[in-house]
Amino acid sequence: MTLLSPRFKRIQSVLNCRMANLTVLLEQVNKPHNLSAIMRTCDAVGTLDVHVVSDENRPPTFNSTAQGSQKWVRLHPHCDITNAVQSLKKQGFQLYGTNLDVNARDYRDCDFCGPTAFVLGAEKWGLSEIATKLMDESIFIPMRGMVQSLNVSVATSTLLFEALRQRKIAGLIPNKGEGLSQNLYKKLLFEWTYPKVAAVCIKNGAKYPEISETGEIL
Repeated sequence: MTLLSPRFKRIQSVLNCRMANLTVLLEQVNKPHNLSAIMRTCDAVGTLDVHVVSDENRPPTFNSTAQGSQKWVRLHPHCDITNAVQSLKKQGFQLYGTNLDVNARDYRDCDFCGPTAFVLGAEKWGLSEIATKLMDESIFIPMRGMVQSLNVSVATSTLLFEALRQRKIAGLIPNKGEGLSQNLYKKLLFEWTYPKVAAVCIKNGAKYPEISETGEIL
């Protein structure tokens, strides 16, 4: 079984830039357009994972805005915001929740070079009171107009690209796969290259076969 080398190299180049320590947690962001736009931005920035808290009767859905980015960014559903926050904190993430609270900091004054999770709420209501209390830091994006907030997908993009800017200045942008553990990199490389074979292996409880430097299954 062989894969054309250019596609395999493209998959490698994207994985080489992925960052496991930069993520987004969305609370009740249910509109397909917004979720799709956020996934697309995460793919563009190099974010590996997106976490979501949604109602049971409203599972995450996407539209054409995603441009297929949901294939390359892992989506992790959580049953409630407390569970999601606890999971991320156990992984060492610092959680920054968007909020207009009087104690909120201008996002440009924060350091996003360490493990960072941006937490954003529903399109209309923002973060819940429970979520706000669980944050390590409340942040806001300054507005100069009459409207006091951005669309949630635009706000997410603003925050992620600020984190990317800071990391670039600090020399922390991965380009050789150092943003992922070796085992995770190897696992994703096979799943992205041979998704159907990976699905069969998972179904049968089998290990993934090795692949060559040019993408061939050995």
